Amino acid sequence: MPSHVQNNNDPVLIFTMKWGGLYGPHYVNNLARGVKKHLKRPHRFICFTDDPKGLDNGVEAMPLPELGLPEGHNDTRWQKLALFRKDLMGLKGTALFLDLDLVVVDDLEPLFEIDGAFRIIRDDDLFRSKPLRKVNPSRDAFLHSVGNSSVFRYEVGAHSYILDTFVADPDTVTNKFEISQQFQSDQLATHAHLSYWPKEWCVSFKNHCVPRGFSSYFAAPSLPEGARIVVFAGSPKMDDALNGKGSKWYRRIGDVSWLKSQWMNAS
Repeated sequence: MPSHVQNNNDPVLIFTMKWGGLYGPHYVNNLARGVKKHLKRPHRFICFTDDPKGLDNGVEAMPLPELGLPEGHNDTRWQKLALFRKDLMGLKGTALFLDLDLVVVDDLEPLFEIDGAFRIIRDDDLFRSKPLRKVNPSRDAFLHSVGNSSVFRYEVGAHSYILDTFVADPDTVTNKFEISQQFQSDQLATHAHLSYWPKEWCVSFKNHCVPRGFSSYFAAPSLPEGARIVVFAGSPKMDDALNGKGSKWYRRIGDVSWLKSQWMNAS
């Protein structure tokens, strides 16, 4: 398996997932346009979904891949793990997964050039420090290692051990780990495949774009230097922030027209 993507004319894969009613098709379409705007190399934009209605022609709609859970297990909250199937719809090659609630703001090419079998956001990089966590050093160390699966790059089929381990005993896994990205990170670390994006590439809207505390009353949110993707970790949610909502008494969210323009890909 290559440690990074070679610079060639083979199209890379861009994956996203949409199921249920939380996100409409415009989320997929806006994300696809953002990728097209900020990724010059050939690529296929694929949305795994239970409802392809309303998707643009440039979006390839595919059915949600099966988790393959044992009989009697119908919990699909960890649906994203199905991306690690060995036989993912016959797809091959390098894939970049993007959640729907994020905004691409700059060139994505470096995400395909950087070395590493698997690249992901370090979850802690999206949040401010949590001193109280240090009362349990082992737990703190584990949480510091967890990757946030909003943005990750991998070789399709190369990490099927993640899904295989989950479906072999889903009860044990879900009892041990709170959310799927904790389990996913543990498996990747066990196989020495876990590495992270440079922290300035994927930033939190709340923690990196919005001025801290009362200074937010005197300055609007802005894009940190080096940012390529803005992620909406925690509150406010993306839809609220882009529509002038989500402010708190201790944190004002000012003008975000620059970010909304990127999301809607206005000229």
